[in-house]
Amino acid sequence: MRLLHKEVWYDPANPIYRFPGTEAAFRSDFIVKRGRWYFENGKIVGRHPYETPGMIISRSHYYCDVMVDFKAQILSPSTHDVNVMWNGHWDLETNTRGVGYVAGINGWWRNMVGIEKSPEYKLNVATQLFTAEPDHEYHVCAGSVAGHCFVLIDGKEALELTDPDPIDVTQNGLIGFEAFASWIAISDVKVYKLKWKESDLTYPREF
Repeated sequence: MRLLHKEVWYDPANPIYRFPGTEAAFRSDFIVKRGRWYFENGKIVGRHPYETPGMIISRSHYYCDVMVDFKAQILSPSTHDVNVMWNGHWDLETNTRGVGYVAGINGWWRNMVGIEKSPEYKLNVATQLFTAEPDHEYHVCAGSVAGHCFVLIDGKEALELTDPDPIDVTQNGLIGFEAFASWIAISDVKVYKLKWKESDLTYPREF
């Protein structure tokens, strides 16, 4: 994978987490924090009609640069907001998401692909160049290396963002999924540890 000035790689055969695709694993591997979440037809389904983060988070922590790889659907009549968190923290005192990177599809009230950083949400980027169709399943990969965040949809990069103040991945390791006034389905979840190196980019001479 090539990002701006970075070459990124991982071992596709050895994720550090793979969702087994069972209801027992859903209950043992994730914690429901807000919203209605259930397992149905091999998928984790989230239904949350309110404009608040209806979230599940992982019980395990992944203290490294990661990519969350999963299949996602927006379930009609819902039309928006499949969101994923990584390198996150949950504030037990307030029962809300603390620091974390969050990426989404058909979000930000205007059907945008975007990335933001909680809890301040002062770092964010979004584009309308991709719009998901309800009930269609998409392959989504979202993650970061040294604060350099990215979103891939069906193998094509949709967005990247460089955080000048990267999250400390040695202290923040939760992943999670969020329905924001939406009804969504998630499946085939994997988490990969990412490695990277600096890489110069040059144009081939064209004339």
